[in-house]
Amino acid sequence: MSVTERIILGIDPGTTIMGFGVIKQENKDISLVALGVLKLAKIDDGALKLKKIFETMLEYIELYKPDELAIEAPFFGKNVQSMLKLGRAQGVAIAAALYRDIPIFEYSPRKIKQSITGKGAASKEQVSEMILRLLKIKEKPAQLDATDAVAVAMCHYFQRNTAAADSKYTGWESFLSKNKDRILP
Repeated sequence: MSVTERIILGIDPGTTIMGFGVIKQENKDISLVALGVLKLAKIDDGALKLKKIFETMLEYIELYKPDELAIEAPFFGKNVQSMLKLGRAQGVAIAAALYRDIPIFEYSPRKIKQSITGKGAASKEQVSEMILRLLKIKEKPAQLDATDAVAVAMCHYFQRNTAAADSKYTGWESFLSKNKDRILP
């Protein structure tokens, strides 16, 4: 039996708060390595925020040595300026990973929520609760951006492993019976 070990860095990009989460896969076991946030609110200059994101991403990459980066993809909102700022933050985080030759995987917010909770319209609180439960995290982080980032990494793990496992299921009931830990009470 070959041992599959992979480190996935998940990023919930932002220009005020950027969440990060690192998970480790060993065969079929998943464990939390780290989670937290980068607070950027005190930096007034937009370009300096982007520089800080880039530098911090390189630090995370050096510290955790991820095999892959999973990041929340751009989404459409009502505020064009907010979307532009978020897109820049995403781009800088992606550029840092590419600079270190880390493969990038993007997931929509809806896909991430669906993957974690089974509901594409789940709240940040519901996603957080499921992440705490799935990874047996005892202490809830102060910022939901941290658990959102772990959710991005977990979504990537599920997507990569579901494709290989899909052939094992004969239908929805078969999937549910083999994935009881992914069902909300």
